[in-house]
Amino acid sequence: MIRPAASTDAARIAEIYNHYIETSHVTFATERVTAEQMAADIAAADAEHPFLVGERSGQVWGYALATGWKSRCAYRHTVETSIYLDPGMTGGGRGTMLYVLLLERLRDAGVRTALGGIALPNEASVKLHEKLGYAKVAHLERVGDKFGREIDVGYWQVIL
Repeated sequence: MIRPAASTDAARIAEIYNHYIETSHVTFATERVTAEQMAADIAAADAEHPFLVGERSGQVWGYALATGWKSRCAYRHTVETSIYLDPGMTGGGRGTMLYVLLLERLRDAGVRTALGGIALPNEASVKLHEKLGYAKVAHLERVGDKFGREIDVGYWQVIL
């Protein structure tokens, strides 16, 4: 089942995200997040900035969300999309299902452009974005630094 995130999902979402914070370069966050911080992000969700979860047997296995691209008004129809899955639940098309629904919600809300920023290398994320129609539009070199290494970021874009 895929549904809007609820405040009761915040602890599980934080658990999933904290795994990536602590073990990978795919997020540039370096400090663990709390359930309260995730609950605030969930509360901020709206039609143009949905926050969805995938759930199986009452257990959240992943989430996808859209956030504003930049704060200036002229960017109001552009969002950045993100997706994180429980590491034991990758593969099998779950991320695709979750992202497809997110993009559908964005189209329905009148969002025109979705961007995905991907810390590189990340073959799985690149494949997912390109499978859903995103195309690479930018490559920023050495913009991140995590775990003692410099990290490039690519941006993929899809016009909705």
